[in-house]
Amino acid sequence: MVDPVSGAVGSVDGEAELELADRVGLAMIRLNKMHACVAAQMGKAGMDKAAFVLLANLAHLGPSRSSALAEAVLSDPSTVSRQVAGLVKDGLVERRADPEDGRASVLVATGAGQQLLRERRRMRNEAIARMFGSWSQPDWQTFTDLLERFVGDYEHALPGFLAESGLGPRSGGEK
Repeated sequence: MVDPVSGAVGSVDGEAELELADRVGLAMIRLNKMHACVAAQMGKAGMDKAAFVLLANLAHLGPSRSSALAEAVLSDPSTVSRQVAGLVKDGLVERRADPEDGRASVLVATGAGQQLLRERRRMRNEAIARMFGSWSQPDWQTFTDLLERFVGDYEHALPGFLAESGLGPRSGGEK
């Protein structure tokens, strides 16, 4: 189980918990497979999904340094830099002088970038609403509440999971 304060991952007591965890893990794999399909379709349409995720995070964060954006998406700064270059080239992001340090720059979603996000969000929301059309309002509300809770707990626990597996920034003795 996950400690809600520290994010530390504790032990699981029984087979029933491991079986439920396996079901969740398999559902996440299925969801990831569908996300890969969406990413492939976005690529065919000329929009790299990773770049789109950066644009969405940048719009949410507001003006940010590239290093802060990389940290927000748990990615390598050099990878983010390459993806941002494409977004700048496409007119979706612009670089501005950092108001706190004129020698540095911050990244900002342009009007075109914000418009693209609004349009994609509207399309996504309409598709999701259609998918839930046969669900009762209470079931949909309960699912939404539990999914938001799960995603929040997962985000909080992910650095610990990565460190335990030797993949994260806290692995190998780093703090």
